[in-house]
Amino acid sequence: MNFDARKYVLITFIVIIGVIYTLKLFYMQVVDDSWKLRAQQIAEKRREITPPRAVVFDRNGNKIISNKTYYNLMMVEADIENLDTAKFARLIGWTMEEVRQRFIDIREGEGYYTSPITGKTTSNYQRVRAYPFMKELTADEISHIAPHLDDYPGFFEEVSSMRNYPYSNGANILGYLSEATREEIEADNFYRPGSVIGRAGIERFYEKEFRGKKGVHYIVTSALNNTVGSFKDGKYDTAAVQADPIHLGLDVLLQGYGEELLKNKKGCIVAIEPSTGEILALVSSPNYDPNLLVGNRLIKENYPKLVQDENKPLFPRPLASEYPPGSIFKLAQALIGMQEGVITKDTGFPCTKSLVGCHNHPSAQNVTQAVKMSCNPYFYYVTRRIVQQDHFKNDWEDAEWGLNRWAKYMNSFGFGLRLETDITGLRSGRIPNSEYYDRWYGHHRWQFSTIYSIAIGQGEVTLTPLQMANLAAIMANRGWFYTPHFVKSIGEDGPLPQFREKHKTLVDPIHFPPVIEGMRAVVEEAGGTARLARTPGITICGKTGTAQNPHGKDHSIFIAFAPMDQPKIAIAVFIENAGFGGTWAAPIASLMIEKYIKGKISDPAKEERILNAQLSNFQ
Repeated sequence: MNFDARKYVLITFIVIIGVIYTLKLFYMQVVDDSWKLRAQQIAEKRREITPPRAVVFDRNGNKIISNKTYYNLMMVEADIENLDTAKFARLIGWTMEEVRQRFIDIREGEGYYTSPITGKTTSNYQRVRAYPFMKELTADEISHIAPHLDDYPGFFEEVSSMRNYPYSNGANILGYLSEATREEIEADNFYRPGSVIGRAGIERFYEKEFRGKKGVHYIVTSALNNTVGSFKDGKYDTAAVQADPIHLGLDVLLQGYGEELLKNKKGCIVAIEPSTGEILALVSSPNYDPNLLVGNRLIKENYPKLVQDENKPLFPRPLASEYPPGSIFKLAQALIGMQEGVITKDTGFPCTKSLVGCHNHPSAQNVTQAVKMSCNPYFYYVTRRIVQQDHFKNDWEDAEWGLNRWAKYMNSFGFGLRLETDITGLRSGRIPNSEYYDRWYGHHRWQFSTIYSIAIGQGEVTLTPLQMANLAAIMANRGWFYTPHFVKSIGEDGPLPQFREKHKTLVDPIHFPPVIEGMRAVVEEAGGTARLARTPGITICGKTGTAQNPHGKDHSIFIAFAPMDQPKIAIAVFIENAGFGGTWAAPIASLMIEKYIKGKISDPAKEERILNAQLSNFQ
């Protein structure tokens, strides 16, 4: 017997069978859509249950995002039989034409798919899949429809929910939801037609943490495709699990107070708890009520209006606006100068107005006085010493080396970098280095005398208001910070790991006291530039800024922290086109500080002046 021949025949037979099965599987899964549809038809005997999204609380336990129950009227076209369109239209309060058009809209809304294998184009719409026919129905609306659904096979009610905002504040922080696109549904099987997804704010950043875990309900249908009960009495059903509550560091009452203070003003307020990096308030003005963008109906009505509003209420100024920081930037210049050893805390410079303009005051004899009086020539001298340290005989080469060293210090403060907080839409601001100026002037074609405006926070330097507030937090902490963030805890797990990492600047803590003493004098002593920020019982350390604006009136800036010892709040206030920082930004900051620390205001006249001030002309 030729056993070798039989062996090869057997092997050949097995290989042929394997090839046939492989080709058949390929045909069923890739070429022939009917098998895919059959699998989906079986799967559609189960109904997925989407839990309500996580509720959100502020730092004091106030619920700031909750859910309201709504209903969707769902339909599966494959299960619809002999639909009496006229009778159905009367039931739901539509016309017959509206019912017919809705079927068309659902089909066309799914788009088309072209197979890369066959080139055949087919609709993405699937008759066996459930689609929302009517959305966002109230309990009263569904109560008129649901009792009659047994007469309409293929239609069923589905419990849904939409967001509710008990406080009409913090829209730019919270964000909003809208319906998931077809691309999003295909990319993540959590979503299906009618599902909602976070579009902005923390709703977008923490989308997976907000959405929870879906449940499944298996159903048994009659010969007429009506639901007659649960499969195996629910033995295989799984319950939907709502996500753990989200706790923010935000103080919603402080947020609301800040929004009141900025009415009729363009600008922003950012307040941070220095010891944790938790954002206490983030006010963007003008703003809007987050309830305006709840559900598709209101989004369609209100979103276009908000987009077209020339005052840009949707624009998150604290995160995305990049402004010249003005004189608040001098705090960092003084610290870097001392760290580099080009000055000491006792170094004095004359107030040489021929170098750079300045207001009238005595020459500063030390760092503390320079900060208190905000002397422009003083910081011209300091920054020149940082940039031109005579490490190289060639001035151009020396400036290149010095500026890059200066830029690294500034980057360690979070300047010129995006502060990767838990919200989208952030900008980085700009800290120019040698590459930046080489593009403008050419290599070794510039030195400090070319770029001296950076000394006083003008020219090419820009920061976001969030970075300005973080500078105040760095001063409060004497040289370190946590990345500012909104979420204090997800359930009981605390913040995300990246918000527990302490970042240290390149400046040693020993250099902070003389600068902080200058900040105290800015507010508390005669000759300081922020006397309007004085608050009984609270020692505020601050710094004013007045940023030049080539397009109009200067911007008013103030950063501060308080109390001086064991700080509880760091803050930045930026008011567009409002002039000197001490006139408007400083008193606004002091009111926010006092409201947070004391819970009340000791100077009603100051508060009234701010509340009544109209510093911008809104259309």
